[in-house]
Amino acid sequence: MKQKLQKFAAKAATWGPDALMVGGAAGVSYGAGLVYVPAGWIVAGLFSLVAGWMAARSAK
Repeated sequence: MKQKLQKFAAKAATWGPDALMVGGAAGVSYGAGLVYVPAGWIVAGLFSLVAGWMAARSAK
């Protein structure tokens, strides 16, 4: 059981920063959407484009 928890902690440590970035992008998009609804969609789209660009860049 202890080994499984250690493996889970190691996996969580690698996904932690990514989860925080996704949460931050969602928060910024939601906040922009509260100000002006189309702005929220535009900001979410920009975050998605940047995330895809970064993923493609790191895959090379």
